[in-house]
Formats: sequence, structure tokens, C-alpha cells
Amino acid sequence: MTILTWPTDLPRPERSTWQRQSQDPRQKRISENGPPGYRRTFSSVAKNISLSVTLTRSQKQTFDRFYEIDTKHGSLLFTMPDPTTDGWPLLSTTGQPLFQSEGVPLLVAAQWLCLFGESAPTETIQGIEFLIRFSVTVMP
Repeated sequence: MTILTWPTDLPRPERSTWQRQSQDPRQKRISENGPPGYRRTFSSVAKNISLSVTLTRSQKQTFDRFYEIDTKHGSLLFTMPDPTTDGWPLLSTTGQPLFQSEGVPLLVAAQWLCLFGESAPTETIQGIEFLIRFSVTVMP
């Protein structure tokens, strides 16, 4: 099975709306007295990420095709660049950027394996652009 790839012509998600919440792998123990107790119910924890992108008309068409047709309305796995890591400069232990011999900075490459979240993407028109809000579940 081939895993889909996030379309490269779509912009990076906006930083102002990015939000992450990990799944809770605990199950509460029921006790009659005393403080609550928990136990783990599973060992792998997915991350739920809320994102938004501002798109032109043609980019919206690309997003819609990817969501509706390629991922079958969000039911298929896909990879996408990690917006918090991918493309950022690789730093030395002192915090200085590392460079290749040609003077080009070394960049971090990081990918997520994910599914679209439980809710379908929502869209808002802002002038001539479209604000698309959606969530993804990043697999462990």
C-alpha cells in the first residue's frame, strides 16, 4: 500500500492557530476513598494537532482534492512535513547554525505519519483567500 504525501504546493500551517494535545493513555482507577489512581491502557500515544492554512483559490482546489478524493474524506494515512521542525536550521551545541562545505545551511527534515482528525475541515472566506481549519492525528 502506498502512503499518500501532503501536496507540496500548499503553504506551511499558520503558527498562530497551531495547537497540540497528546492522547491520554491512562485509565482512572475507581476507588471509594483517597486520591485518584491511574493505570496505562496503551503504550503508544498519538498526538492530536489543530492547524490552519490560508489558501488561494487554486490551492483550495488542491486541498479539497487531497482531502475528498486522495484520502477518501480523511480515511487514509498520509505523510506531511512537521511544521514545528521540518526546514529549520540544524544547530550546533552552542546554538549556531551548521553549514555544508558550500556555505548552505543544513536543514532538519521531519515528517509526520497522520490521518485527518475526527471533524471534517472547516473553511472561512477572508477577502479573496480561504482560511481552512483542520486537525490531524499524528501516529506514534
